[in-house]
Amino acid sequence: MTVYSPRKTPALVLSVGLCLLVATGLWPGHATAQEKQEIQLPALGNSSSSLFSREQEYQLGRAWLAAFRSQVKTVNDPLLQDYLEDLTYKLATHSKLEDRRLDIVVVENQSINAFAVPGGVIGIHNGLLMHADTEAQLASVISHELAHLSQRHFSRGVESKKRNAIPNMAGLLAGIILAATQGGDTGLAAIAATQAASLQNQLRYSRLHEQEADRQGMQTMVRADLNPNASAAMFENMLQASRYAGSRPPEFLLSHPVTESRINDARNRARQYPRKIYTDNLEYQLMRARVELQFSGNKKEAINRFRAKTRRKSHYPDADQYGLVLALIDNHELEEAAERLKPLRYSKPNSITYIIAEAQLLLAGKQHQQAIKLLSKALSIAPNNHPLTMTLAQALLKGDEPHKAEALLKEHANRKPKDPSIWYLLAETHGLAGNIVGVHQARAEYFVLNGVFDLAEKQLGYALPLVKRNHLTTARIKERISQINELKETLENF
Repeated sequence: MTVYSPRKTPALVLSVGLCLLVATGLWPGHATAQEKQEIQLPALGNSSSSLFSREQEYQLGRAWLAAFRSQVKTVNDPLLQDYLEDLTYKLATHSKLEDRRLDIVVVENQSINAFAVPGGVIGIHNGLLMHADTEAQLASVISHELAHLSQRHFSRGVESKKRNAIPNMAGLLAGIILAATQGGDTGLAAIAATQAASLQNQLRYSRLHEQEADRQGMQTMVRADLNPNASAAMFENMLQASRYAGSRPPEFLLSHPVTESRINDARNRARQYPRKIYTDNLEYQLMRARVELQFSGNKKEAINRFRAKTRRKSHYPDADQYGLVLALIDNHELEEAAERLKPLRYSKPNSITYIIAEAQLLLAGKQHQQAIKLLSKALSIAPNNHPLTMTLAQALLKGDEPHKAEALLKEHANRKPKDPSIWYLLAETHGLAGNIVGVHQARAEYFVLNGVFDLAEKQLGYALPLVKRNHLTTARIKERISQINELKETLENF
């Protein structure tokens, strides 16, 4: 059974508004220039209004995230999602961020990019991992984005514009977006046509925000016991990537220009902290191997590439071996995959990442019950673990036990109601279990999280005739329809 993708349906037009991302100087670089013009984002209301409260920022962030999900391709990899959430939450606890209600969205895109949206939304392109050599380098980017949130650069930017009485804000913001996404000349021309007089003040404020985010981000890393020198190293990687990119630098650099001066500032700032020896997190290198495989179009080429890595001297031989195991499973070369996985499992018998690799190997060999037993035991040790739960649900479906998968996912959806991937799989599971009402309800929640409220309401409308004799369920569905309409109205009024 297929759950309809929101990208194949008209997304909810929440009204014209581009200032949400510009205020932090960020644009999610997945889209082309034409696609950027087509993406509909929620407006923030009158630009002359006062500062947004934290609760307003939170609601705006959720509105933006729903619209964003409806129009870009995101990554459905529970292991990667879980890792990035854990790292981000760890950093958040060491940051100055007061409201730590965070949502992390992983974008399927090879470009170097991450972004922060007011209200606690952190976006990370999976391609960023291919350019961050260590976990600390990735953490330097995430810490920088958390600093944008903790220092409330969006609200401060709005207040600055208000104090400077900038007229025709939409024209100025649109010009700054062009400058940030297409390079100087086009954007500067657009700004000159609207509010040239305020350009320097606006850009200067943005540069101050970047400096503040650099400083606060490094402090967060140090408190999290991560190498502060990784910031300069990450900047150098970005600068190197921009030299290879020619006229189109990486998306992150369009909104976060990296210069030799900025790199030197990061080096000098890191020298203020005591020197110590840091070791990289193997789990990060395992996630990099997963991302590399995600970008591999040809299975044989992926096997050859990882096999070559295992033959060379490497800082992370286990990660190279793990990548080869996954590539072999994908190509159904199960015997070699099993042999190469054995030493990894022996070295870290409690590693959830390796346990899931073994489960995938068993499932590929149609050993469904063995996989279910393995995953169930691991889940008893690490209850509620997201990757284990999702993998076990898939194993139960393949093992022709949809009712057990249904019960597992319903409980998991209650714990993580804002994860669209859970509702997507739950809708499929309901269908295989013969629960058609559940199919429509799960689809509705999936569409709500992806900003397609009309389709969400339709799904619940389909469910109503099926439960007309069940007054309690009918009342619940009608209440949910009412909530969706209220949510839709609220967002349209932003």
